[in-house]
Amino acid sequence: MELSVVILNYKVPYHLMLCLESVTKAIEQLDAEIIVVDNKSEDESCTWVTKFFPNVKLIANTDNLGFARGNNLGVKQARGNYLCILNPDTVVPEDCFTNLIHHYETLQRPGALGVQLIDGTGDFLKESKRNVPTPTVALKKLFGNSSKYYNHKLKENQDGPTDILVGAFMFMKTKIYKDVDGFDEDYFMYGEDIDFSYKLKKAGYQNYYFGSCKVMHFKGESTTKDKVYLKHFFNAMYIFYTKHFKAYKTTFLMVRQLLKLSMLLKYFRLKSSTKQVKLSKKGVLVSSDPKLKYLLCKKIDIPISNHQELDESIENSLIILDTNFLSYQEVINSLSNNNSNTNKFRIKLKNFNFIIGSDSKSDKGEVILLG
Repeated sequence: MELSVVILNYKVPYHLMLCLESVTKAIEQLDAEIIVVDNKSEDESCTWVTKFFPNVKLIANTDNLGFARGNNLGVKQARGNYLCILNPDTVVPEDCFTNLIHHYETLQRPGALGVQLIDGTGDFLKESKRNVPTPTVALKKLFGNSSKYYNHKLKENQDGPTDILVGAFMFMKTKIYKDVDGFDEDYFMYGEDIDFSYKLKKAGYQNYYFGSCKVMHFKGESTTKDKVYLKHFFNAMYIFYTKHFKAYKTTFLMVRQLLKLSMLLKYFRLKSSTKQVKLSKKGVLVSSDPKLKYLLCKKIDIPISNHQELDESIENSLIILDTNFLSYQEVINSLSNNNSNTNKFRIKLKNFNFIIGSDSKSDKGEVILLG
């Protein structure tokens, strides 16, 4: 088998359906399998996977095992030569995996390969390509200087080596994942991707960023950024520095104290922040389905017009992208090309009566049921 796609799900059934539909399209020309590991979501996730995607291999855990253990469990059943670790709140273009396989074969001693991630507004996610967060780099970032934290040597659309990738999308040979013992299960949530990328680097592999491929990531969907999130995040960073930077004892002690302070400050900032999203003056439906426009008009109190294609000059609009009319590549391009600060995007998934989207990097997103 050529490829295994492992998706770890936790309480995001609507996003999972969108993800699975896009992945199913992307593996049509490949000998591939999809493995969904559900971390005890206790919602519609498992039922919907079984009903709407019967060819997907489902592992329904009776406990929430966390990110590392959940993914490792899925990879144990992977039969593909290649492996993609994928978040359930992602959308991939149709040519994603075929291009990645071809590109991977051209690289020098590749470890993991990452892609250009964009959020639900079409904005680039800087964590797609990062440097090793040494204690010095971490200290600077905590004080607001992220010049060394992100890999600015590569432009967004470029391809090239980078040290650290993001766990929302990691592509590699399955054998390499197993050779470095997969994700470190000392982590429960967050930090696993940094640790795994760094393990590959220490094992003599080179990680790469493939900016030629854009993948949508509704950042913030799988987890709500609250006090629990912050606790897991900073505990993960503490584990990382304890494991990999013991020699920097003095610096590490400073980082440890600043992590605690930063955690407190971030918590109060999140608690006091309010979502600022401009109201849309009109709706733009990119579809050929007149019934869909009728359903939307019943749910959304703004005038909606049908378009066969998008004009990049559109502003102050709620743009609804119908995947029964557009390819996933076209959906992703639409976000990238029309992502002014005034536009909002929603995606209508084929064969499902809902639209879905997110208006910021930290927003949990919105699902509107149409039926």
